Amino acid sequence: MKRLKAIRRWFARRFGYARLACVVLLVGFAALRAVDPAPVQELRVRTFDTFQVLEPRQKTARPVTIVDIDEKSLADPRLGQWPWPRTRLADIVINLTRLGAVVIAFDAVFSEPDRLNPDIAADTFSSLDEEMRARLRQLPSNDSIFADAIKNSRVVLGESGGPNVRADLNEKLPVTGLAMLGEEPQQFMFQFPGLLRNVPVLEEAAAGRGLFTIRPERDGIVRRVPMMMVAQGVTMPSLTFEMLRVASGSGTILIKADKGGIQSLGIKGFAIPTDQYAQLWIHYARRDPSIYVSAVDVLDGRVPPDRIAGKLVLIGTSSVGLNDIKTTPVTPAMPGVEVHAQVLESALTGDVVAQPSYGIGIEFLAAMIMGLLVIAFAPKFGPITLVIVGGMFASVLTGTSWYFYSQHRLLIDFTYPLMSTTAIYLTLIFSAFVREQQQRRQIRSQFVQYMSPALVEQLAQSPERLVLGGEEREMTIMFSDMRGFTSISETYKRDPQGLTALMNRFLTPLSNAILARKGTIDKYMGDAIMAFWNAPLDDKQHQLNACDAALDMLERVDDLNRAREQEAKDGGHVYVPLNIGVGLNTGTCVVGNMGSDVRFDYSVFGDSVNLASRLEGQSKEYGFPIIVGSKTALAVKEKFAILELDFIMVKGKKEPEVIYAIAGREDVAGSGRFQRLRNLTIEMLACYRSRDWDGALAAIERGRKTDEAQTLQYLYRLYEARIRAFQKEPPPDDWDGAFALTTK
Repeated sequence: MKRLKAIRRWFARRFGYARLACVVLLVGFAALRAVDPAPVQELRVRTFDTFQVLEPRQKTARPVTIVDIDEKSLADPRLGQWPWPRTRLADIVINLTRLGAVVIAFDAVFSEPDRLNPDIAADTFSSLDEEMRARLRQLPSNDSIFADAIKNSRVVLGESGGPNVRADLNEKLPVTGLAMLGEEPQQFMFQFPGLLRNVPVLEEAAAGRGLFTIRPERDGIVRRVPMMMVAQGVTMPSLTFEMLRVASGSGTILIKADKGGIQSLGIKGFAIPTDQYAQLWIHYARRDPSIYVSAVDVLDGRVPPDRIAGKLVLIGTSSVGLNDIKTTPVTPAMPGVEVHAQVLESALTGDVVAQPSYGIGIEFLAAMIMGLLVIAFAPKFGPITLVIVGGMFASVLTGTSWYFYSQHRLLIDFTYPLMSTTAIYLTLIFSAFVREQQQRRQIRSQFVQYMSPALVEQLAQSPERLVLGGEEREMTIMFSDMRGFTSISETYKRDPQGLTALMNRFLTPLSNAILARKGTIDKYMGDAIMAFWNAPLDDKQHQLNACDAALDMLERVDDLNRAREQEAKDGGHVYVPLNIGVGLNTGTCVVGNMGSDVRFDYSVFGDSVNLASRLEGQSKEYGFPIIVGSKTALAVKEKFAILELDFIMVKGKKEPEVIYAIAGREDVAGSGRFQRLRNLTIEMLACYRSRDWDGALAAIERGRKTDEAQTLQYLYRLYEARIRAFQKEPPPDDWDGAFALTTK
């Protein structure tokens, strides 16, 4: 169990659970593509629709003409409503043949004898005498006249596959010859339980028979047309492919198939690529009214010969009332007969689109490569980089798919790899968002007690600026301590709660002063506070802010003392003022989360920290509440009243340090009184370090007379004691003026 937990922790640190989830997601999308449910298919074909809208097929030739059973023809009294007398259809076929039509095809089925056949009329009209009935029965039928016209031309009759009507297959009607290469193809073809055929006399006369059945997809759009189908157990070509077979003079259709499905259909000198179900992706052109001629104009001989000669002719309807209108990717309403024309045009001009069998392999490979790249590298990027890289990935996928379509007319789906990569990308973004929110909550909870709310929020918004584990940077360190805490605490021996309340009352304003000046509180040590500046957030004015905070702390302690003094008077108890000492030092430190795996704190350490602590301890010796190191003093000398105090050698350090006192802000620094005291102090220190003991003592005396507020009395006593000692026992010859501190 422990080993399993260790492995889990290692994996989480090394890779992260988000990446594992993305790998699972990648596999899941691969399985989804393999199953290929209808919604996934629809998304894919919608993309291909967009390609066709952006770049439809440009017509370079018009090998097909449509003889249109249009509103004009239906309005002609000789023709009337559909279906027309088959003698009129025979006239149309004869005229088209005379004009040079290569193949004529009917986008209609003649499944019943013509209702106007003479023998049917003889039995229908009750007013006829027997002689007239006999004469009518002796006339040839309209169907036979139509069949003779069909026999003298090359006509392909349309048939329909469906669920209800079933043909009588006992009649030996003609079928198209088939040859098969590879796997049995019928298992992949669309199956229709029923077959609606033409009357036998017409079928026997026709040069070919084909199914005009078009299968719209789930959204009602016609994108693919089956070129081979099985209807009532009979394998039959589509109307358009049968037209091509008849036009080529080929007696057999070759079907190539493998285990993945049907690959292509071929006739003599001609092959069409299909999808696995023997469907042709139609490369649509925009609707073209120029390929239509009215049926009544053909009947009356008003059609120019060049509109028919050498053409494949489709006879169908554009009339809305005959309900043969289809929706295509490029046109919301296109007559079904023109859909067949588009198939023929694409095939004859070689401008077809195809979805190759290896396309799914490209899709899987693209999805895997893109997904793994995102999983591997996305967590290392920032938000802007992620958006740019994500846009590049999407552009590469879309551009590749578009390249295959526009240059090679191949349909390679980019939606699957794009969906897969996007899902992984969003998962990583969501994971990063959750992780960032957790990090922000952690930062807020960790720093809210030690930094100002504004800084905490700034850090929470930019957590990358918090380098965990330690970093080296220049910082200003503060140590502050209450003077005389021991004696104060003794007055609360019988009131520990009162001492606690006093400490909270004391530390709160000091902490607020630090936080208000962009400081970070490291820790509380009883009555002492340790704080620092320039971490975790950058602070270019950390020395100034630290010194301002120290002076603010003194002012807040004065406010507290005034309030406590008044309370003591009102309560009739002894008032003991509170005083603090502050040490500040600037230098290079190491800052970061320090501790163990169990518990850690954001803290700082280094020689500069130690010196700041020592300076705070010396504040009572020099009589100044704020003592700073040389780097701090030099950085703020233009903004504060800086007074040099000493040249000391701190215990444990090899190099001596010049230390200074902060006596106030700019107003104090510019006062004549401070300038005089500062000059006398400089004179005293110069005499002291040059061993001019008398000169130093004289400067001290002049300083005491000038210092009416006795601000420097502790400093003067300290140096006076040292000088008296040196007068009795001079320092060694190599003495450089530094004084070695004997305590920490």
